[in-house]
Amino acid sequence: MEVQTTKRKKSIKIIITSLSILFLLYLSIAIYFSNHFYFGSVINGISASGKTVNQVDKELSSKYAKYTLVLKERGGMIEQIKAVDIGVIYNSKGKVQVLEDNKNSFGWFYEIFNTKNSELSGLVTYDEKLLKTRFDKLSCLDSKKIVQPLNANFKYSDTGYVIVKEVMGNKINSNQLYAVAASAILTGETKLDLETKNIYIKPKYISTSKEILNTKTLLNKYIASNITYTYAGDKSVIGKSIINKWIKVDDKNTIIFDEVAMKTYLTELDSHYETYGTKREFATSTGKTVKVSGGDFGWKVQRSGEVGDLIVAIKDGQTILKEPSYTQKGLNHDLNDIGNTYVEINLTAQHLWFYKNGKLITDGNVVTGKPTKDRVTPAGIYKLKSKQRNFTLKGPGYSVPVAVFMPFNNGIGIHDLGRSVFGGNVYLTNGSHGCINCPIVLAQKIFNNIVEGTPVVCYLQ
Repeated sequence: MEVQTTKRKKSIKIIITSLSILFLLYLSIAIYFSNHFYFGSVINGISASGKTVNQVDKELSSKYAKYTLVLKERGGMIEQIKAVDIGVIYNSKGKVQVLEDNKNSFGWFYEIFNTKNSELSGLVTYDEKLLKTRFDKLSCLDSKKIVQPLNANFKYSDTGYVIVKEVMGNKINSNQLYAVAASAILTGETKLDLETKNIYIKPKYISTSKEILNTKTLLNKYIASNITYTYAGDKSVIGKSIINKWIKVDDKNTIIFDEVAMKTYLTELDSHYETYGTKREFATSTGKTVKVSGGDFGWKVQRSGEVGDLIVAIKDGQTILKEPSYTQKGLNHDLNDIGNTYVEINLTAQHLWFYKNGKLITDGNVVTGKPTKDRVTPAGIYKLKSKQRNFTLKGPGYSVPVAVFMPFNNGIGIHDLGRSVFGGNVYLTNGSHGCINCPIVLAQKIFNNIVEGTPVVCYLQ
């Protein structure tokens, strides 16, 4: 019994001794870590494992004295910003000490199994003027070396539009780079990848962008249009080879129609359509061909409205036969738009002919306007405006009643007049005020067979 008691006492003594040793060991280590950083501690990239505040401060000071920020740029280009160039000065302002003071040294047993990686900011200062000077000298900001980013765009080919791949370029957001670089310097970061930091200005649209693909579809729809303009004896076809020259895509990926180019093209077409006031070759009843210009007969195109109509047709991808928009229409679109029903007045010979459907209905001598500035009958091709019976012609110093009046050029018209002589040189001294004076029989014959809109050709020969 006594032996057992002795053994128990020895066991208790061993346990107490062991615990005492462990406690002393724990306490010693706690005392050690009261002014040393835990094993595995890292501060701003410097190993602080088992080091004092002074030791860490010295290493950090040494690190920042040799500090270099490496800029990794596109194309494998590398640039550096060194501490000596920007006046870097280390001054932790007690931040390392505060970090050390805030740790629980009696918790070392737990902490040594957890690596402590700390990032302290504001450990250094730099000269802003020097940084800006160095910054302005960076090769990546040299305007001569900058390649502008370009959106994906489009190129026309015989098979349709294809996408031209974007240009990434190398232009940098300088304000963003400065802010990121300054932050890296303050935290001691030594490498800065401009690509991963999204420092480069990117194109808004790349070749796989949904907007680009949609625009390509629209462009190909537009050039699929086929608009055929028909005119006197011929036609003009507006297809993809012409349409592609009228459309472009701006940097906002918006399709724009070149309305100036469209108007120029349509104006050139007007020579086929527009006969209003143009010079025409006219085969006279005497067998000669004369050129007659002026007057208000013929086709007149409304160009501005036509451009808008054409844009609508192209946007709809239409295949259509089309005529221009006209403010005035002639009788037909034959090569000779006068046709074969017309009044012909030879101002030189003082003779009139009236044809209907190619058949001579009547002809005879007339008297036209006296060849003075205020009374001459103008040459040109006009259209008959109306037919009136029992009309009174009025003007300065005269009022003359006539049986029939057929105006074709403002107040100038064909009418009867009780003259005794017609034709010859009567008009030179006793001409009208511009009207075509006819014998009553001739005037009545014309009146009974003519309709409004009939061409009236007045020419000199």
